[in-house]
Amino acid sequence: MDLELIFSATSLLAMAGWLVLLASPWFPRVADVIAGIALPVILSLGYVIISIALPAENGGGFGSLAEVQRLFTSQSALLAGWIHFLAFDLFVGAWICRTARDAGIRFWLVLPCLPVTFLFGPAGFVMFQAIREGQTSARRMQT
Repeated sequence: MDLELIFSATSLLAMAGWLVLLASPWFPRVADVIAGIALPVILSLGYVIISIALPAENGGGFGSLAEVQRLFTSQSALLAGWIHFLAFDLFVGAWICRTARDAGIRFWLVLPCLPVTFLFGPAGFVMFQAIREGQTSARRMQT
């Protein structure tokens, strides 16, 4: 199994999902299906297949930081971890877009959250939560 090819293919799939999210104001339902369901499911299936078909055999695990470090010395485990991040970050990005749309938050406020979520995962989620709370507080003050 060519791990570099899988790495490239999954990275391109995720990037396609992020591009779909950038177009989500014009095609919200399509973006919800593609970036919020289809691509995260495909990536997640890839993660499961790699985790089962190519288990790490280096004594790594999740019991300590040293075990996690040892686990990720395996290329297959590292690839599985990468795909895990791709799937979950894209899923969170789609959730951010959908939640913002449902809450009436303008897309230009959400736009900076997307690259932060893509690059730094939880930081983008926190950034969106702060924007969301700010918008909710502003609306409360207006009424």
